[in-house]
Amino acid sequence: MNFRKLTGVISAVSAVTVSAVCSAVNAFAEGEAATTTAAQATPNMFTTLVIPMIIMFALLYFMAIRPQKKREQELKDMQSSLQIGDEVITSGGIVGIIVNIGDDTVVIETGGAKNKLRIKTWAIGENITASERIKDAKASAKKNSSVSSAAVVDDEAEEKKEKKNKK
Repeated sequence: MNFRKLTGVISAVSAVTVSAVCSAVNAFAEGEAATTTAAQATPNMFTTLVIPMIIMFALLYFMAIRPQKKREQELKDMQSSLQIGDEVITSGGIVGIIVNIGDDTVVIETGGAKNKLRIKTWAIGENITASERIKDAKASAKKNSSVSSAAVVDDEAEEKKEKKNKK
């Protein structure tokens, strides 16, 4: 019962406050309208509404739209420069090596069992070229003294290791 009385009092006080604020705003607006002319009101509207909107649109363009378009263009360039032997990662997370390229599809080989999947080029999210894979394999071979990258074979490094092991 006490809670109902309290909510009733709060709602009555808030209603009175809102009506007082509205009447004060109306009185101020009527007094302001009487003292200003139509020629003076136009520049105020322009400076208070249009200029901030232009500034907000410019910020939105430079902070969101432009970088997104740049990322999309880089992704399209990467997808158009695919070559056989490149290691790719699809947007779904499938990792494979390109074995055949069609008009708008790519056949990739995945896993140790050499499973082949045909996917659309728009589904490729990342491309790791063959030269980058060899560089990474050589760098990891120097650190770990063994190539631990899947589907990457550096013949020269393996031949050197075999010669060292035979001696």
